Amino acid sequence: MLSNKRIEEAEYNVKSYLAEGLIKKEPFKNIVFDTYVRNHRESIIVAKKIFNENLSNLWVVVTSYYSMFYVANALLYKLGYKVGPKVAHKVTSDALIVFVRKKLKDSLIDDYEIAVNEAMVLSDNLLENYNLERIKRSLFQYETTEEIKIAKAKTSLARAEEFSKEIEKML
Repeated sequence: MLSNKRIEEAEYNVKSYLAEGLIKKEPFKNIVFDTYVRNHRESIIVAKKIFNENLSNLWVVVTSYYSMFYVANALLYKLGYKVGPKVAHKVTSDALIVFVRKKLKDSLIDDYEIAVNEAMVLSDNLLENYNLERIKRSLFQYETTEEIKIAKAKTSLARAEEFSKEIEKML
């Protein structure tokens, strides 16, 4: 579950990002949205193929994360926000918390007819998983054993599939 401190940090950061132009309000263009969605779907397919063929645990983690990154940016774009190229991964992570958190909770309530508190916990867990994968992708290459890499790759793929499933419903 996201801590209040993390939520407040994201809110503060997004205000700064907007002021600095790291995320901007932008009119919707199908070509941009379609590119995000296409890149997301290609990334998840590649992640599954790499995992199933046991080709590279590193690239399962990387492509799983990127599938999440692209679908997250598709949703942010649909909501009217375009993330710029500078520190895009951190900007996306914070923007998800600020602009998507409550919408995701509402979507989960509608889809599963679950209690509000339970939906917020699920929503926060999905967003926290995104952040964990963002961090893991940058640290993964330093893990030592193949067993650890396999376990982390499997977790990354599962998180990407779960995150993608819920975010795609909102597209």
